[in-house]
Amino acid sequence: MSDGAAGQLEHLDEVTRALEELAGTVGNTDDFDALLRVVCEQVVRVVPGADMASITVLDGSGARSVAATDDRAARIDEAQYAEDDGPCLRAARTGQVVRVEVSTARQLWPRFSAVAAGDGVASYLASPLQVRDEAMGAINLFGFGEHGFRDVDQKYLELYATVVDTVLRLSRRALRTQEQVRQLRTAMRTRGVIEQAKGILMAARRISADDAFQLLVGQSQRENVKLHTISARFVAEHSGHEVDPDDSLPN
Repeated sequence: MSDGAAGQLEHLDEVTRALEELAGTVGNTDDFDALLRVVCEQVVRVVPGADMASITVLDGSGARSVAATDDRAARIDEAQYAEDDGPCLRAARTGQVVRVEVSTARQLWPRFSAVAAGDGVASYLASPLQVRDEAMGAINLFGFGEHGFRDVDQKYLELYATVVDTVLRLSRRALRTQEQVRQLRTAMRTRGVIEQAKGILMAARRISADDAFQLLVGQSQRENVKLHTISARFVAEHSGHEVDPDDSLPN
């Protein structure tokens, strides 16, 4: 086996390890921003020519960096946002990978390129990425020196971005499910204390469930206090035990 082939196989092993670590992070965190930071850290390992990385999100409020491996990467991103153009913004807007040589970058974006040059960066590679459900974005790579990114670098980034897009989509779906479960549990607890209050009123005043509920609603409106808080207070007053309105049912 040639040295070149051996080197490629060794790097593919590194790519595999990076993707496995990314998958492990998804299973161990519910912090989406932390996941994006891991994506940045791993892509520098995946793409040989990359020295720094960042992630841009582009939505109705504009463009911003949501993760970066280095403050310099975030600063260069800001220069692109100020110019309203650059590799990351083009990738996000067009849905195409953008690979630019330093001479071309200087012609297209003189202010952005000047800021990047001040930090020793002269090579740019960006791939589109669906960062959030409602917003496109991009993974941005920066290389020191004027070596430029190669075709193989672009292929590695495209492969990685494809996997990351799936990982982020699954993570967003899992986080939505977790939030729905939390909301359901809260609703169950809220309903529990309201039902207790209704039961006490029905027994004490010999009224129907609807009438008991209307009494609680009326008290809630008069005091401008949430219904489940009024109910918890009522139950506590009549039972002699303090009731937490947000934890009236067992987990």
